[in-house]
Amino acid sequence: MTKTERAFGCQTYTWEMLGVGWKGGPDDLIRAIAGGGYTGIEITNTMIGDYAERPADFRRALDDAGLTLVSFAFGADSGFTMPDRIEDDLDAVKRWVDFVAGFPGALVSLGSATSVSDAPREDGFGVASEIYNSASDIGRAAGVTVAVHPSSHHRTLLYTRSDYDEIFSRLDPQVGWVPDTGHILRGGQVMAETLTAFQDRIRYVHLKDVDANGDWAMLGAGVCDIAEVIDIAGQAPHFNGWIVVEEESEEAGKDPASAVRVNRETLAHMGFPDTRKGAQS
Repeated sequence: MTKTERAFGCQTYTWEMLGVGWKGGPDDLIRAIAGGGYTGIEITNTMIGDYAERPADFRRALDDAGLTLVSFAFGADSGFTMPDRIEDDLDAVKRWVDFVAGFPGALVSLGSATSVSDAPREDGFGVASEIYNSASDIGRAAGVTVAVHPSSHHRTLLYTRSDYDEIFSRLDPQVGWVPDTGHILRGGQVMAETLTAFQDRIRYVHLKDVDANGDWAMLGAGVCDIAEVIDIAGQAPHFNGWIVVEEESEEAGKDPASAVRVNRETLAHMGFPDTRKGAQS
């Protein structure tokens, strides 16, 4: 997409968070996301299913549904903070970079550095930055951009503004960032200040909402200033135009497909159409 284009994708975590309650597969996700009015998908290593070994078939399935792979996101049980797991984590990076290389423009997104041991917090930042920097080098060699996705989940190291300052001070300039509006707000950060401070790193955006207590809310029902986020992201020099909507509210837990469809309708009603050439809004 060009700088003037904007498109909306959907993250599959909305279904993944159901755990054993989710009985479907990647084809069900593709149908639900396309049916919800999105033109892009971000899928994870947990939800890709047997397409993990069949990237060409996955691309055909997306093409048939009118979807673009925005990004492939994955985490690790190491939390990207264990020194003795660095080699394993980078092997996983290589695997998914190779997978994504067959999807022009798609990124690889690495999950938040997370404490999974009793090691000092500072050590976690050091290991995570080594992995993120090396992952970016691996991606660049294959023509794939790698970005980091901080979170607000249990034991994350990337939660407050000072955490963001710490990790980004350690990362090479080419390492991208996927700002997640819900996690930024849950970390007590000022949205505009954080987005602007690291604007050069923004590659695409995760858009979701929370209420004043930090509990997940349907898009537009919480405190996130959606227009502000889209405006700031749109001015970022490396923003690729993708706004990826993710939903973790109670409503999504009851009916994920309905929740993501309503979110897309909310964006349309707010005056945010998909402006990618040839896209339908």
